[in-house]
Order: sequence, then C-alpha cells, then structure tokens
Amino acid sequence: MKILISLVLLVSISCPAFAQVKSLVHKEEKRRYLVYTPASYDSQPQRAFPVVFNFHGSGMTMAEQMLYTQMNRAADRHQFIVVYPLGIKQDWNVGFGMSYLEGSDDIGYTEALLAKIRQDYRVDSQRVYAAGLSRGGFFALRIAAELPQLFAAVASVGAPMPEPVVQHNSKPANPAKVGVLLIHGTADQVVAYGGKAGGYLSAEDSYSYWLKRNGIAPVATSPRTEGKDVAWMEQGNGEQSVALVTVREGGHTWPGADPFNVGLPIGKTTRDMDANEAMWQFFAKHRR
Repeated sequence: MKILISLVLLVSISCPAFAQVKSLVHKEEKRRYLVYTPASYDSQPQRAFPVVFNFHGSGMTMAEQMLYTQMNRAADRHQFIVVYPLGIKQDWNVGFGMSYLEGSDDIGYTEALLAKIRQDYRVDSQRVYAAGLSRGGFFALRIAAELPQLFAAVASVGAPMPEPVVQHNSKPANPAKVGVLLIHGTADQVVAYGGKAGGYLSAEDSYSYWLKRNGIAPVATSPRTEGKDVAWMEQGNGEQSVALVTVREGGHTWPGADPFNVGLPIGKTTRDMDANEAMWQFFAKHRR
C-alpha cells in the first residue's frame, strides 16, 4: 500500500512527547524505529508492560503509520508500549517483489529489535504482539508463522495470508500456536478480500489456514455483528483464538481511523469498529 500522506510537521514536533526515534544496526544496516511509551510507564517503575509492534504499509513511514492508526491513544488507555519499525525502502519481505529467503532479513531484524526493546524497556515477555496494515499486515502474519515463540498474537488489516509464507512454512520450524486476528473489507480494491492467485489467500481461506495451524476444529457458527458494517467470526482452543472480521463494503483502510486523501482508491472507512480497541481486546486474551 503506497500511501502519499503530506506531513506538514516534522517527526520531532508531530510525535507525542513520549515517542522517541531510535535505531539499531542489523546486518550492517542502520534501521530506525519509533517507540511510544504510555503516560503510565514512568509512574509505575516496578511494572513490566506489554508491547505491540505496529508495521506500516508499503511506501509508508513509521511516523505515518503512527499518525494514521493513532494506536498511541489505545496504548494510553490500556497501558502498553507501541513500537513502529521502519522497513528497508519502506517495505517488508513477504516474498512479493523480492526473494523470500535472500531479500531483506526483516524476520531477523524483528528478533533483534525485540531483544533491543527488552533491553531498553520494562517488557512483559509473555505479552508481545504484532499488528500491521497492508504489507505490514502481511508481514505480521509472517511473524506469526516464523516467530510464534516470541509473539503471543498478531493482527492484520487489509492483508490475508501471503502464499510465499504458506509455502515456506509447510513444516514450521517452531510449531507453537499463536492468536491471529484478520480484518478485511469486502470492497478492498488494493488487496482483494477474495484473494489473488499466486499472491495471497482469500480472507476466509486465511481464517481456515490459521484454525488448522492452531489445531482448532472449525465449527459452524453465526458471526457476531457490530453495527451495519462489521461481522466478527472467532473460534478458539481455550488459549489461542483465530478471528476474521469482515467489514462490509469496507476499503483498504484502518477501521475507526480518520479518513484522509491519499490519491488512491482505498475506499470506505467504517465507524462501526475501532481497530485499535478491537486488537487490544483480542491481544489481551493471549499470553506467550
């Protein structure tokens, strides 16, 4: 998702006071990231905090992801740290347009970044999560497939399961189970709800994939509805859940976010759901 947001303010003045731009070197490449700590972080010095990694879409920056999703507000309400990593050339390696195995080592970077966050902040290692939009959502699902020993749950928006991830993880090196929340609009013109042959599964097939991988037997159930736009289907095994949130006529957007003009056919943003709140309620049920 190539977002062309015009930022009239520099990151240094548009980022909230508790957000910091940091960097680390991974495989001889300097990589940047933003860290937002909730207001309660300093006032509770003995407490370990959950962490949510929030991955941007293709062409976006870490600051644009923070400003668009406004996840910092949920972080203040629910007291968790948010990390906004920046991909090389503002992209993430999920096997599209680059070699899955020889392209940018974003999985290794994520492991290194998590280790750095644990070193620098008080982190509850049982409550580490990942979320993402578009290409960032695809990458969050790669994390679920390859780093389930580190992340308790992930959420993707406008991004079902990439076929390269499926193909390269047919025999997972780590079979640990992980919670997965999929949010997708039926009118998404950028990443199709019905999937793309050779690219990514449909939203419904992605839901089935994660049920199977988590050892959850599918059961015929009626989805829970929220307003007129949102249908929520979820099944679990008592520890992990898999959920598919279908946004009727929804576009390639973050539910509940402020609409903005990016010059692309991204479509409708529903007001029947706050993606940040829904993600946190889903994440809060999961521990590593």
